[in-house]
Amino acid sequence: MPALIRIPSVLLLSLACAQALAAVPAKAPARPAVTEELALEPVLAGEFALQAGKLAEAARWYLQAAQQTDGDAGLAERATRIAMLANEDDAAAKGLALWQQRAPRSLAMRSAAGALAMRQGDVKAARSELQALLQDPGDEGWKFALGALIGGGRDPAVPAQVLGELVDANAIPQKIEAWQEFGRLALRMEKPELARRMIDEVVKRFPEEPRVALLRASQLQQAGQTEQALSLLRGVEPKTRQDPELRNAVAIAYDSLGQPAAAERVLAVGPQNVQTWGMRASLLAKQGDKAALSNLYNELSRQAAKPDPAQRLLLGKIAEYLKRYPEAVNWYHSVPGGDELNEARLRAANAQGLAGRQSLALDEVHAIQSDAGVDDDVRRDAYLLEAELRQRADDLPGEIDALARGLAAYPDENGLLYARALAWERRDDIARAEADLRKILVTEPENVPALNALGYTLADRTGRYQEALELIDRARVAEPDNAAIVDSYGWVLYRLGRNADALVQLRRAWTLAKDPEIAAHVGEVLWVMGKHDEARHFFEEAARLDPENRALLRAREKFNP
Repeated sequence: MPALIRIPSVLLLSLACAQALAAVPAKAPARPAVTEELALEPVLAGEFALQAGKLAEAARWYLQAAQQTDGDAGLAERATRIAMLANEDDAAAKGLALWQQRAPRSLAMRSAAGALAMRQGDVKAARSELQALLQDPGDEGWKFALGALIGGGRDPAVPAQVLGELVDANAIPQKIEAWQEFGRLALRMEKPELARRMIDEVVKRFPEEPRVALLRASQLQQAGQTEQALSLLRGVEPKTRQDPELRNAVAIAYDSLGQPAAAERVLAVGPQNVQTWGMRASLLAKQGDKAALSNLYNELSRQAAKPDPAQRLLLGKIAEYLKRYPEAVNWYHSVPGGDELNEARLRAANAQGLAGRQSLALDEVHAIQSDAGVDDDVRRDAYLLEAELRQRADDLPGEIDALARGLAAYPDENGLLYARALAWERRDDIARAEADLRKILVTEPENVPALNALGYTLADRTGRYQEALELIDRARVAEPDNAAIVDSYGWVLYRLGRNADALVQLRRAWTLAKDPEIAAHVGEVLWVMGKHDEARHFFEEAARLDPENRALLRAREKFNP
């Protein structure tokens, strides 16, 4: 179930992820201002249909509203986007025609036109639209073209073909940022030949740019040429000493190649600060090098005479990882103030629990809960932490009681309701989990995580697939390119028996995010479609990311792949 909030983490700082796509995110269909009374009725009908998760009906109403107004580009855009989400291509084409009339030079309109053309398998039209975007004189056109490639096409082969033809046409602008992002997209498409062509072109165009070597290393890694990838990174290392941003990027690349020791070695050279120390600690923890981590801990401890809140918080986290829980508590208690103090108080309580001092841990969380001087968010997190402490101690009634007291203090607080829904779901009490998620939707009908979580739960744990689809469709309207939501959509299609459609959506989710649950879902659908070798590949990917993932374990139990 996708998370709405996070209970205060007990883990070390994680190594930063690779840079996010620079593409302009696909936006939700914005609610337009209705400029003519004639359109008011179909707009209201469209909104009611959306609230009910009936996307096809909403698309028809919004198209009618757009047709009944003159010059309202916003209505035409909303009609187009909703129709595309509903897979109503005829209605989308009609909405797009109105949008083109009313905003002929709009980058968003051209991006939608390219995406629709790919959905219809019209490679020539899609290439033409995206080429026009790429020729835009500003710095945004290529981002909209990239967004269309990410969101376009029922068949993943179509966006890959369009991208290849754009490369052939020399259409991508001579900007390293653009080539990097299109190159990363080619890698995520899992089209090795296309990725190789793209990266060869980047190397040719930007031979002196060290970031190109990182892209090449990713491509070599995907091709199974790990040693060549490592050799490239070693060649870039000397340039990282004067460039902190490059240093971090090289460390991330080493880590993705399964070389956390090399990543930590790179980070250890040059100026150090709390962020660098935190990344190094995370890498040493990842490789299980407790001796080196202890050395780093001792080094930082000697420098901690000055009461730097961030440094003391980090020392507490390292001590916690090393299972020196009393020392961790002392570091957390020594944080003098600042933004770190509230986190330190929560972590101190958690460390007390890990040290086996459950009564002290509960005393500390209760002190936070009753402290009127701290922010409400922190007091709420103290209830969440208490629930986690009691869960770890197998005190299931105590977990529910902590959340109930939190809800008494903060009635209908969505984070607490969501945590309780998770607690009920772990007990297979789906009715109560559903009740808490629906309470969130009563006060916040467009709460996307709750919509998605409830839809996914109904699809995964009940037979109410149509109801699940309607909830997930409401989430899709708000965040059409959210990987977790695309995964939920694919999963409910699978449960409805629409395996081919499900596989398209699940593959798209995997392109958007390399998540173990998504990989397990792709593998399961491939398996039932008889594609066992490819399914095993995705099960292996899921295991590499998280061998204890529940979706993976269930698939292995079901199919014994």
